[in-house]
Amino acid sequence: MALELQPPLAPMEALSVDEIPTGDEWQYEPKWDGFRCLAFRDGEKIELQSKAGQPLARYFPEVVEALRALKPTQFALDGELMIPCGKAFSFDDLLLRLHPAASRVQKLAAQTPAIYLVFDLLADARGRSLADTPLRDRRAALEAFAREHFAGCDHFRLSPATTELADASKWLKGVGSALDGIIAKRLGCPYQAGERSGMQKIKNYRSADCVVGGFRYGTGKNVVGSLLLGLFNDAGQLDHVGFTSSIKAGERPELTRKLEALKEPPGFTGRAPGGPSRWNKGKENEWHPLRPELVVEVSFDHFSQGRFRHGTKLLRFRPDKAPEQCRMEQVSQKDADLQQLLKRI
Repeated sequence: MALELQPPLAPMEALSVDEIPTGDEWQYEPKWDGFRCLAFRDGEKIELQSKAGQPLARYFPEVVEALRALKPTQFALDGELMIPCGKAFSFDDLLLRLHPAASRVQKLAAQTPAIYLVFDLLADARGRSLADTPLRDRRAALEAFAREHFAGCDHFRLSPATTELADASKWLKGVGSALDGIIAKRLGCPYQAGERSGMQKIKNYRSADCVVGGFRYGTGKNVVGSLLLGLFNDAGQLDHVGFTSSIKAGERPELTRKLEALKEPPGFTGRAPGGPSRWNKGKENEWHPLRPELVVEVSFDHFSQGRFRHGTKLLRFRPDKAPEQCRMEQVSQKDADLQQLLKRI
């Protein structure tokens, strides 16, 4: 009997909301910050599929071999590829895996092996599709699958789940930037491939006060396009940690004049913004250093490897805040709380 679900399969997606939904119809899970991945095994054929439908198997050979070593020969899973790094996970190490050279990928697979955090069972150990089965039954089947087949394998983990709102709230607030947020799924829903009606996501937004260490002009314009943000490290140096471009159009001309009056090198005394790249040939990447006098408060969803993962949202200028108060400890991960969560995996 062939595996009833075959790739490519659109993963179930989540609707972004501001608050955790309540009621007895919901199951809550951590929203991991990794690579979403559907895993299919049909005999000797093993495929890893990204959220966008692209193949991932060549980049994670250790996970492929771990799937091959499992006793069942037909199944389909939904989960997240992650790479442990100390007491947390490293998204940057995941990005390094997307390398064209197989030898480089093999080397990284040995140095920084990935784990697969599994949160759904789409086809059981006999290859039968569970896509039409309600989540409450799929979760029970997944937990049984994990108990029987994941034991003794370092590459697989069962992602935690709870129906208790208090647990979900604790994860969202207590773990800080170690998680990307919380996922809420309707217990009575089947696996809705490509749909968002049965699943919601609550992002983990925080705020930080940053020094404006430089700026870039907008492409082809004479007004500011983005502010370059800095935080002081333990050595007292100003490290570049990201940018914000959410500046209201009507405020850009006046802000540009204010920034131009503050132009003065070096801007960043520690880690500075990157130079030209092969994509922009240096044009859009040119930046202008400023005296470290302006402080802004920005909101962000994730901070790792010394920088904001994505662009931030400008909340307000902080003339009441001294630049030297803008220190890196504002954005440090709460590793101890993350370890408590991981003990449940």
